[in-house]
Amino acid sequence: MVALALTRPRHGTVRVLKPTGLLGGSFNPAHGGHRGISLFALDALGLDEIWWLVSPGNPLKEGARDMAPLQARLKSARKMARGTRIRPTAIERDLGTRYTVETLEKLIRRYPKRRFIWIMGSDNLAQFHRWKNWRRIARHIVIAVIARPGYDDEALSAPAMAWLRRFVRPASQSRNWTDWRPPALVYLRFRPDPRSATRLRRDNPQWHLAFSTTASRDPVTRRRIP
Repeated sequence: MVALALTRPRHGTVRVLKPTGLLGGSFNPAHGGHRGISLFALDALGLDEIWWLVSPGNPLKEGARDMAPLQARLKSARKMARGTRIRPTAIERDLGTRYTVETLEKLIRRYPKRRFIWIMGSDNLAQFHRWKNWRRIARHIVIAVIARPGYDDEALSAPAMAWLRRFVRPASQSRNWTDWRPPALVYLRFRPDPRSATRLRRDNPQWHLAFSTTASRDPVTRRRIP
């Protein structure tokens, strides 16, 4: 059952906001681990949808030689998301944003009928302090962290967590996140999944050649993707 966020505008009517998860990343390529975490988050957080924000380029991964073209990464994400309430999109390219904080500010303005929650793995929490304006991100949006084997200790002792710790909410209340006012963070446990993009690239460095460059429409913006 999807939990809907309610707001009461000044004129007194109740507006229903669609709870929507945002999972950003390179998706180089998308794999079963991405899908599994997203399906888990859909249920644990009572979401209407999850949007995968397939990044045109990650500032922390600039110069990566094995980064496939955006179109191939987006198509791998769409294939992996089939039959689910996951919406892969290249909306960051359409918005013209480079950093997560910029993306969030524009998404919140563009989609006033949705309530967004940022979803990330504990490996990203471990380096969250390196993100541009990371405290402003936390003040804009509730954060859900999905535990990843091997990263928990590093994440929980990370510089960002020293500041975020006072805002941690119980996992047992995760479906109530739409009632929380940022900053707020919930740490969720998920069954470990051994699949990773690094392993897939190692096993098949030319994986992206399997995806054609035929134009298609972005499921969120409805714009044609070259």
